[in-house]
Amino acid sequence: MTAKTLPLPQQVCFALYSANNAMMRLYRPLLQPFDLTYPQYVVLLALWQQDKISLGQLGAATLFDSGTLTPLVKKLEQKGWLQRVSDASDERVKKVLLTAAGRALETEVATVMPALRCQVALPESQLLALREQAQQLLQQLQQLEACR
Repeated sequence: MTAKTLPLPQQVCFALYSANNAMMRLYRPLLQPFDLTYPQYVVLLALWQQDKISLGQLGAATLFDSGTLTPLVKKLEQKGWLQRVSDASDERVKKVLLTAAGRALETEVATVMPALRCQVALPESQLLALREQAQQLLQQLQQLEACR
């Protein structure tokens, strides 16, 4: 007897991939007025929570590797929303700091989440449970990666 794969609609990975793509399509028009992509938005969200952190810390917070993070930071720096400076105690370490414009952008971008929430018809309790399950899955997958 030969093994068969699960049909595409029954694949957990495809469901997660499809939901992620649909969510990104919802974000796109909400972020466009601010000239932001979703990955740039993620970087700014992390910095609005904790500013003046190293690129390594920013990568850990956003889960972006350096090959992804560096171009994002450069682009946001070109837009005037953040700057990279050398750490006073170790010149090799770059710290990422929000500019005044970057801090002010948080107030403007605060409209994005409520606008997105209006488009997602799930009850708050289901969204919270979904987030919790996604975080648990991520933790388990990260533990598997660490074992390799």
